[in-house]
Amino acid sequence: MADEVMIRETLESDWPVLFEYQRDPASSAMAGVPAREWDAYVALQQKIRADATGLKWTILYDGRIAGDLMSFLHDGRREVGYRIGQQYWGKGIATQALALFLEVERRRPLYGWVLSSNMGSRRVLEKCGFTVIGDEYEDGVHGIIFMLGAEALDTQ
Repeated sequence: MADEVMIRETLESDWPVLFEYQRDPASSAMAGVPAREWDAYVALQQKIRADATGLKWTILYDGRIAGDLMSFLHDGRREVGYRIGQQYWGKGIATQALALFLEVERRRPLYGWVLSSNMGSRRVLEKCGFTVIGDEYEDGVHGIIFMLGAEALDTQ
């Protein structure tokens, strides 16, 4: 099927493609996360894989690796993150992939953080049901915090 978005658990053989996506200066700027060199990237991937509480999945578009997504604990909150290769931007792939991932990652509440200037990522989170819960300013960087599952806070 043409233009099909699928997700699956990340394989070590995915790392070289995903490594190149995170090295893209435009992608790093949009994510607000600096690129890592290969050894640091591999060390991070091994740490993520060893964390039994986290999830790391690969996004496939027409059978090709288009990006990745993950959930992880950060400052006591479960967060979601994703990155799409620049050649796949603007096709709705991130939104479709995150919607699929939210069927796998059922823990709530789930948080997202984006640079205030990253309108594309903001739209992805909003389309997938996340709502803005606040702003964060750190080292001159303005981020927006999103949350999915606010109703879960009432039951804790």
